[in-house]
Amino acid sequence: MRGYRRALVRGGLIAAAVAALSLPGGSAHATPPGPGVTGTVIAQRTVGGTDYILRELTIPPGQATGWHYHDGPVRGYIARGTLSHYDATCASDGVYPAGSAIEEGHGPDAVHFGRNEGSEPLVLYALYVLPHGAPLANDAPNPGCDFE
Repeated sequence: MRGYRRALVRGGLIAAAVAALSLPGGSAHATPPGPGVTGTVIAQRTVGGTDYILRELTIPPGQATGWHYHDGPVRGYIARGTLSHYDATCASDGVYPAGSAIEEGHGPDAVHFGRNEGSEPLVLYALYVLPHGAPLANDAPNPGCDFE
C-alpha cells in the first residue's frame, strides 16, 4: 500500500472522486463515453475484498464520460482543464478547475455524468475503491437530460 500512498501524493490526489469512464455495459440505452475519451490504469492492488485502482483519464474538449455510476467511492484530482459534473436531476453538482478534488457517491442512486466544456483536454486522476472484481463503472441511461 506504500506505493499507492506515494503515487497519490505524487499525483496530487486528495480525498475526492471524479466522473470516470464507463466500461462497456449491457444496457441498450446506456450513454457511452464520447470519442477520444481515454483511461489508463496507473496502479492496481487488491487488499482483502477491495480493489484500489488508480487511473489517468483524459477527456477532449466537448466530450463526456456518459451516464454511469460506481459500486464504490471514487476520489479524483483535476490535473488539467475543468470538469463539469452533473447528477441524475440534470443539475450541475459542481465545476472543478485544475487543482480541484472531487468525491463521487456510489451505487445506482448516484448516477452522474462528467463533461469537458472547456477548450483544452481535461486530465484527471481517479482512485476507485471498489468491491473486488467490480467494474470501474456501470453504464446508465440518460435520466432525461437534454444534453450529452
